[in-house]
This record gives sequence, C-alpha cells and structure tokens, in this order.
Amino acid sequence: MEALNLVESFLVSAQAGSFSAAARRLGLTPAAVSKNVARLEAQLGVRLFHRSTRRLTLTDRGEQFLHEAGGPFDQLQQAFARAAEDDGHPAGTLKVSMGVAFGREYLVPLLGEFLRRYPAIVPDWQFDNRPADLVGGAFDAAIGGGIALNQGVVVRELAPAHVIAVAAPDYLAGRELPRHPADLACLEGIARRSGATGRLYAWTMRNRAGEQAAADYRARLVFDDPDAMAHAAMAGHGVALLPMAHAVRWLEQGALVRLLPDWYAELGAISLYYPNRRLLPPKTRVFIDFVVEAFRERGLAARFDARRP
Repeated sequence: MEALNLVESFLVSAQAGSFSAAARRLGLTPAAVSKNVARLEAQLGVRLFHRSTRRLTLTDRGEQFLHEAGGPFDQLQQAFARAAEDDGHPAGTLKVSMGVAFGREYLVPLLGEFLRRYPAIVPDWQFDNRPADLVGGAFDAAIGGGIALNQGVVVRELAPAHVIAVAAPDYLAGRELPRHPADLACLEGIARRSGATGRLYAWTMRNRAGEQAAADYRARLVFDDPDAMAHAAMAGHGVALLPMAHAVRWLEQGALVRLLPDWYAELGAISLYYPNRRLLPPKTRVFIDFVVEAFRERGLAARFDARRP
C-alpha cells in the first residue's frame, strides 16, 4: 500500500502542477506529498520532476512514467473498490470520528437502519470531541461542528451550528430575565474550555437585526464538554451557552429555557468531511449519502437553527 500512496502523490502532483495543489486534493500537507514523490524517485532511481519555486515540470522519465503508470493505477484503484464489496454490496470496516454526545444522540440511533441496508459494513466509530486527523488517524470520514477544516478535504454541511444561552427554570425563578447579552454578566455562568487550545470560549452574539454584542457572565463552573454543561445547567448551576444540537432536546422537554431568544452566536456548521480521494470507497460513499438523507428526513437542520421563531 505504501508504494500506491507514493505513486498517487506523483500522479496527482503531475496533474495539479504543484505539491500544494496536490496536497489539497489528497488531504495531506505539501511537505508530505513532496516527501512521497522524493521517496518514489529514490526507489525508481530517476528524477521525475524539475522543481522550481513557481511550479513543477515533468522530466522525460517523468512523462514516460506518468503515461505508463496512470492507466494501470486507475484500474488498480477500481479493483480495490470492487474488492471492498461483498457480492456487489459495500463492505469493510468504516472508521468514523464524531463528538461524544453528538454521536450518541444523533448517529447511534441511525445504526439499526444503516446495518440493515449494509450488513457487510462494520462501523468502527471513535467518539472524541477533538477535531479528527483524517489522514493520521486513517479515518474514512468524520463529523464535527464549529471546527477549522484543512484544505484537501471534501465537506458536506449537515446543519448550522448556532450557540444559544440557556438555563434551568428553577435557576431563573425569582431572577430578572436578561434582555441583552450584556445582562448575562448579572448571572452565574458555566463556561466552556476548548480541549484543543485550553482557552475559554468567548462568544459574540448577534440578532436578526444584525446587531452584535459580547456575551459576558461570571464563570461559576468551567467544563470542556457541552453535554456536561447542559446537565450542569439543568441542575441549576447557572447559564450555559450551548450549541443548539446539545440544547434542543432539553428545550423541547422543558428542562432548559432559552434566554435572549432573538440572540445567537455563529459557530459555523455541523459538517461531514472526508479525504479528497480520486476514487471514494463504496462503504464511505453510502455512509455519506445515508447520513445526509437521515439529517434531511429528520429535519435536524431546522431543529438546530437558532434563527427560527
């Protein structure tokens, strides 16, 4: 498989004209692509590219290797795809990364139908609130919200990622409700620490009129998990600023109340993302289509949209 990865780095670099462009397509770093090509050249004992600061150009031997290797490589990839099917059906281990509470709440309930449709696929799911390293972790796909995605991945947006202020009815009893994000400073808060950076999240809220204001409150507790924040808020420990995906269930049940209903913070989008490969394995393709379909049928994009009345 290592030899195939080296050849793929060469072929995509030749087509793209640079290691940077090839890296974006392959979901790797430019340094990794350059290293792969150099290792291929060392194994072959020939120079495949003329390198300059502006672009790559093929040597005569590189042109020959591109012509001779391109077609067989595509055929080999198709053979791998066919081998990853069981009697014409997608098969194999499907490695996916997703957030702990989000996966438990919204993805695990889909397993029954997914396994019924694709019995030859074995889900191997990792539950982690940190962004997934698709290449380093050898993931087929990942699902996350409000994270910066590297170039070289394909993104399918599933739903908006909005943050809202919530608290338990018992905590709010006898207290004056805030009318503006600045009023949150009079209430105790459950702050969130980033597991990636170690910093506390600072939210800037906006309303439908386009106004913006910082959401400041006195941090009584600090957690790094939004699901734990939701449970602490329901226990009456203060106000939490939660992604809608972690709050909507408790809002619908009445365990939490939304404060400042016209205000929300933008966190980007909840997305399904996967490496940009020339040939997507059937198991990954059907998983992507299945999740997109399930989110649409269940109306999750609308449920997670904090802008709705």
